[in-house]
Amino acid sequence: MAGSELTNTKSPRVKAAKRLTKRAFRDRDRSFLAEGPQAVREALALPGVAVELFTTAEAEIRHADIVTAARLAGVPVFGASGEVMAELAQTVTPQGLLAVCRFVHVPLAEAVTEGAGLVAVLAHVRDPGNAGTVLRTADAAGADAVVFTDASVDPYNGKCVRASAGSLFHLPVVTAAPVADTVRHLKDKGLRVLAADGAGAKTLDDVDLSGPTAWIFGNEAWGLPEEVLGLADEVVRVPVYGRAESLNLATAAAVCLYASARTQRSG
Repeated sequence: MAGSELTNTKSPRVKAAKRLTKRAFRDRDRSFLAEGPQAVREALALPGVAVELFTTAEAEIRHADIVTAARLAGVPVFGASGEVMAELAQTVTPQGLLAVCRFVHVPLAEAVTEGAGLVAVLAHVRDPGNAGTVLRTADAAGADAVVFTDASVDPYNGKCVRASAGSLFHLPVVTAAPVADTVRHLKDKGLRVLAADGAGAKTLDDVDLSGPTAWIFGNEAWGLPEEVLGLADEVVRVPVYGRAESLNLATAAAVCLYASARTQRSG
């Protein structure tokens, strides 16, 4: 391990990284924390995104390929004691790798351009675990972009970053986008905008998903507000064939995104 091990949780370098657990400091520094080998590996795959890497001695041995990749990319690597890693990590059992990363989001006009076929929009989504899972699902389904509206959770929230399992670094992500402006832009680019909501007049089985489509997903508890539903071309519900009251947000998003992806690829 290069250099001496960081053992003081009150050291300036540790405190500077620790404050990125709070959104106000993330926004000010335009930086966030990526924790765990999967997130760190994907961050390092984008040149210039990872700016520091903290690793325990054990993690450096276990994930030697990641630490070596960081050094080859010119990313400073700092050894961290277990106490320091526990101070920085936001998990109960830290995996010993944590990177400070620059923001990766892009403007809406850059994320969604002519030819986009599938876009996920998170409107009023507050739970970071659900949001990160939807981001991961959109990535897996081959979506062109994911839009976090201005009323949704910060995608750089630690739980959201972890739940995305590296997908935050794979596709264009938009943050703090006004819903009305987002929908207008999506329609201008030729996408049909569908709102996923349990009150939808049509079910997923009833709509044509063959063309370019954007899905709007809402709050975990109360769905989408009326003003957002009114912006969509159609409001669609996922059919429930059994006795469950409903599906949770992440599951419903997976069903909708994969239905679109499958239809578009089979056409």
